Amino acid sequence: MARVDHWERLLAAAIDTARACPFVWGVHDCPTFAFETRMILTGGEDVAALWRGRYTTALGGERVMRRLGWASLEEMGRALLGEPRPAVLLARRGDIVLADTGLGFGICTGASAVGMAPEEGLTTVPLTSCRLAWAV
Repeated sequence: MARVDHWERLLAAAIDTARACPFVWGVHDCPTFAFETRMILTGGEDVAALWRGRYTTALGGERVMRRLGWASLEEMGRALLGEPRPAVLLARRGDIVLADTGLGFGICTGASAVGMAPEEGLTTVPLTSCRLAWAV
């Protein structure tokens, strides 16, 4: 899926918007932020509609994920995005990443990634703390 014109500005705007919004399970959490950003960058389908507003806790999110047929965030990523890049360090700005830090899904911003975390809201982690990356 190709990125839209001026995707760099759209990525910056999505990150600024996320910075101003608190973390809310099922509304503004890690998968919702990552997949909504992907939709903005590509003009693609709103896959976050599959889970948006359907849970209010981490446990509820796990239950919805399982009802949708995914046993893990990695399985969810593979189902929705296909095979990840061969190495996470090949991620480009705007790609979706899966972090090992508890961040879950995030967006590559270069040498780091941003995503939503329950206590902190928008959080930045080094790309080296991510284990998978999918091309956007």
